[in-house]
Parts: sequence; C-alpha cells; structure tokens
Amino acid sequence: MSEPVTVRILDREYTVGVEESERASLTTAARLLDSRMRELRGGNKLVAPDRLAVLTALNLAHELQQVKDTGGGHGAGVFGLIDEANRKLDALLTP
Repeated sequence: MSEPVTVRILDREYTVGVEESERASLTTAARLLDSRMRELRGGNKLVAPDRLAVLTALNLAHELQQVKDTGGGHGAGVFGLIDEANRKLDALLTP
C-alpha cells in the first residue's frame, strides 16, 4: 500500500506516494537530488528552479549512462555508485 512521504528539495516540500519498502530509497534519492541541485546552483540563488532541476537531471542521467556504458550497469558497479553518493551525502550533512 502506498504511503505519503514528504521530502525537501531546495527548501520546498514535495509529497510523494511510495511503498514502505521504498521509503528509505526515496529519501536517499531526494537528499542526493537536493545536494546536487545546491552544488550546481552554487552561490547564484537567482537561477530558475526549473532550469536547475533539468540541468541536475541531465547530469545524473549522464552519470548513469556512463556507468552503463562501462559495463557497471549491473551488480557491484551500481552499488559502488550508490555507496559513493551516500558517502558524499553523509559528508555534506555532517556539521
């Protein structure tokens, strides 16, 4: 059964329906997206959020395609990428 989950991206809240088993994954994905959007925006707070979202999505899709192109689309390659993203997120979120 789908449950509503609220995530925060660039100081805006979004509510998404998700299965309980996918809740942690969605939350991690939202933190990654928020982190990447903030990184891309840098100090320029005047960048239009929709443009920033598209550029961030393009960067993430490009990284995923590179992983697939190098044969890392299955198994340890994907998990390594997720582990690296989690390490980066942890470093960013640690005060």
